[in-house]
Amino acid sequence: MSNPYNSATERASVLGPTLYFKGDLTAEEDLLIQGRVEGSITHTQRLTVGPQGTVKANIKAQQIIVEGTVEGDLHAEKSVFVKDSAKVCGNIFSPTVSITEGANFSGSIDMDGKKAAQQPGKFEPVRPVKTAGGVA
Repeated sequence: MSNPYNSATERASVLGPTLYFKGDLTAEEDLLIQGRVEGSITHTQRLTVGPQGTVKANIKAQQIIVEGTVEGDLHAEKSVFVKDSAKVCGNIFSPTVSITEGANFSGSIDMDGKKAAQQPGKFEPVRPVKTAGGVA
């Protein structure tokens, strides 16, 4: 039997619904957040905010999936998926963005990547988008 923690692509962490974390969270494995996180999150893999998850942070990851609540900007190298149960208040920077009908999204979307790359610490709205029970 091989060790499931031999490579970052095989690892996954879960922050349970009773967990509250405040600060800078960094990892190189998939992460499922079901609890509360405040601060900043930087990941090299997939990050999922589960249906019970509440995040008040800017998130940087390869892929971001939101099923819960996020207040902050989302920066993904590959894609951002906002599911129908999600509530997102912040800007999305990613080459691929999917917002499911029924999701609540307030912010802007930049799929070009030039603004985010030029000004990594400064986030300005690009294209205002609001959805509430509809598709952006």
